[in-house]
Amino acid sequence: MNTPALLNRRHFLTRTGLGLGAMAFGQLLAKALTSSDGAGLMPHFKPRAKRVIFLFQSGGPSQLELLDHKPLLTKHFNADLPDSVRMGQRITGMVSGQARLPVAPSKFGFKACGQSGRMIGDLLPYTQKIADDICVINSMNTEAINHDPAITFIQTGSQQPGRPSMGSWIDYGLGSQAENLPAFVVLVSVPSNGTADQGLLSRLWGSGFLPSRHQGVKLRGGTEPVLYLNDPKGMDRAGRRDWLNALDTLNQRQLANSHDLEIATRIAQYEMAFRMQASMPELIDLSKEPESTYKLYGETARTPGSYAANCLLARRLTERGVRFVQLYHRGWDHHGGLPERIQVLSKDVDQASAALITDLKQRGLLDDTLVIWGGEFGRTVYSQGTLTADNYGRDHHGRAFSIWLAGGGIRPGISHGNTDDFSFNITENPVHVHDLQATILHCLGIDHQRLTYSFQGRQFRLTDVAGQVVKGILA
Repeated sequence: MNTPALLNRRHFLTRTGLGLGAMAFGQLLAKALTSSDGAGLMPHFKPRAKRVIFLFQSGGPSQLELLDHKPLLTKHFNADLPDSVRMGQRITGMVSGQARLPVAPSKFGFKACGQSGRMIGDLLPYTQKIADDICVINSMNTEAINHDPAITFIQTGSQQPGRPSMGSWIDYGLGSQAENLPAFVVLVSVPSNGTADQGLLSRLWGSGFLPSRHQGVKLRGGTEPVLYLNDPKGMDRAGRRDWLNALDTLNQRQLANSHDLEIATRIAQYEMAFRMQASMPELIDLSKEPESTYKLYGETARTPGSYAANCLLARRLTERGVRFVQLYHRGWDHHGGLPERIQVLSKDVDQASAALITDLKQRGLLDDTLVIWGGEFGRTVYSQGTLTADNYGRDHHGRAFSIWLAGGGIRPGISHGNTDDFSFNITENPVHVHDLQATILHCLGIDHQRLTYSFQGRQFRLTDVAGQVVKGILA
């Protein structure tokens, strides 16, 4: 797993490749660069999941309206949050100047769902139907209190930028299952009301100090997810191949002289781009999906760049061997006007998220595909701004929030962890962000303590120096 091993392998390929001819070498090296950098050392044990789809709800969805039922809050409407509950915990600057922290019960109902009787909010009627397929964790927690450090933390294991993203770590450890597609693909959707709230920086799917070939490949929204799939006028497929062969020869010479891994990365990227010209048009063409698909995912799946269309693309990507799909949906930062805004966001994601689980299950893919749904933190029980019976806002809350997982080694139809009557503090089975990351890697057959990379004199890992596998949710 250390850098010298990478140099040795690439050095070997460089020296032997020079005698194979430009085309053969380019293909050989590209194939080697799509395999695990662990050189066969991973997985560490038999995996339950082969791939991951992370449905990331950027902005912090409120657990109080969606997944953490707190019926006793109704009797505390507009009462001050008790000091015995807050216990001096820090709050953001956005509410620190408020004279009061009034308790705001959810105005939306919950329902006992499935054989498990799991309580799921009425804003998620389709998710209610898959209650027996998912595991809800109500005891997630993070140290981060603002969006950028919190998103960076759950995506990279550090609140500070510069670390590799989770998808990059997984690509680094396990390599690709697909010859004609990247191992790590990113999709970004925008809410149907057009409100995107927090921005998403490309470093969230970056490779950090890992070789840059492990960074995520972002597909564009709209009708053209990938640019330049067609060769320029006057160049046919054979001409493109000849051009790449000539370029490979030059890159090989430079690689042999410098042993710079980024040159090897560039060779692999050119080869991947060449193969994507053949594989991508069929992948992104959703027109041949049957009507039953759109009935399952919803009519918005016909709209390129929508959350539903991206969920459908995520299924198609995993079918074709993509290892990690990171889907971002923005707009969940509801500091004010939450009742109106959360209805829009919930409608955006509910049907398509549930459809993805159902679709994977029908195709026999759910058992070895791990799906995660959740954001960077949750929301406060107290209202930000003016509280009325019909309107309120909620501030950031990292001390306790909810996510759900399905497939890929996760025990279905269960709940894990509990919070107090205010969904403010965890009372049972806390799950830290590093614990979630350790568990995701475990489902993929990776010991999170052994997935390391040497950088600046230190062995780094996704979970830093923490993290415990959450055994209570494993099948």
